[in-house]
Amino acid sequence: MTDSSSVDTDYVIVGAGAMGMAFADVILAETDATVAIIDRGNRPGGHWNHAYPFVRLHQPSAFYGVNSRPLGSDRKDTDGWNAGLYELASGAEVVAYYDHVMHQQFVPSGRVTYLPMHDVDLTATEGTDVVARSLVDGTTTGLRARTRVVDATYMNVSVPSQRAPKYEIADGVRHGPVNALGTLGEPADGYTVVGAGKTGADACLFLLRHGVDPDMIRWITPRDSWFLDRARIQPGDFFEGTAAAFIDQFRCVAESTSIPDLFRLLEDAGLLLRLYADVEPTMYRCSTVSTDEADQLRRIRDVVRLGRVRRITRDEIVLDDGTIPTTANTFHVDCTADGLERRPAVQVFDDHRLTLQTVRHCQQVFSAAFIAHVEAAYDDDARRNTLCGVVPHPDAATDWIRTAYGNSLNSARWNADPELTAWLA
Repeated sequence: MTDSSSVDTDYVIVGAGAMGMAFADVILAETDATVAIIDRGNRPGGHWNHAYPFVRLHQPSAFYGVNSRPLGSDRKDTDGWNAGLYELASGAEVVAYYDHVMHQQFVPSGRVTYLPMHDVDLTATEGTDVVARSLVDGTTTGLRARTRVVDATYMNVSVPSQRAPKYEIADGVRHGPVNALGTLGEPADGYTVVGAGKTGADACLFLLRHGVDPDMIRWITPRDSWFLDRARIQPGDFFEGTAAAFIDQFRCVAESTSIPDLFRLLEDAGLLLRLYADVEPTMYRCSTVSTDEADQLRRIRDVVRLGRVRRITRDEIVLDDGTIPTTANTFHVDCTADGLERRPAVQVFDDHRLTLQTVRHCQQVFSAAFIAHVEAAYDDDARRNTLCGVVPHPDAATDWIRTAYGNSLNSARWNADPELTAWLA
């Protein structure tokens, strides 16, 4: 293995996913810095390159992408279960978008070095010297960051196609990641969706959209989830709607007498939505649905709440708290990857290392862009870290309280700074 080249640059960004791209975009727009972007994939876009073929954003396209280039055409859907709400970019649109940002915008600027199909071991990286190894021919490139090394991989986004399920699967079982639904060669006599999060809901909606009788769908949900109503998260009157939501949120907190009472008030105010009125959700992952999608999901009556799957054989599914029958021609859909796991919070700014994390809950690309602006506009890491208080991704329902608290603390700090408030606007 020999060194193929060396690069001196201001920032070395490891990861060309949504957060790495959003950070680079603001640095390029607000400074004269040069940037090197290293990624294991052959295209920018991170996990979107491995997502299931029918995936769409759960939030309007306008809230995603990079700050300098709109994603989507700022239109509302006129048909389907998102009708009347702003468009949701497909996975193919998102991948093409990031490819255009990189090759039509970043690289032509002359300030970006892009190394796809390269790996970096950040655990072995000290200071600002980085070694990137080609996954194609094994050659290495040495990079020196004059300012910082940016870890855009810490949030650890994964999708089912990127790893095997944690449960056992016997020979002869029809099984596959959610990606396989888009390439079925033969119909099944039933579908069992394993996983209660965004991906599980998407799999169920895909089947219903393609005419599968809801009685042919079994949905294994170890935990029921609170959802956000997408109608409350729309561009246009977003700031007015957000202000109203914040007021409602604080009113609910102030008026509640217990945690169950708080969630009842949040539901009554339309801030949270559940699928089944008689089941108290214990999970909150920021997934959004339209009310039409929620109505469709409620058509599925065979919902299994017996814990996590441990083993699937040709005739039974073994779960934590029981066993249920299955058949040889049932297709079992794995939707269990922890798409955005809750990682321990670390300092965003730490000497020569910068670790991208969420500073507004469940808003990864906004957070990366905001961190980049703070990096560019302030010259003291203590001040930077104060402004960029990490709000880890939620998991349990009660994490709503923690994330609301973290958002409120950050908002108070931001609103006390007129220049920062102007940037946010």
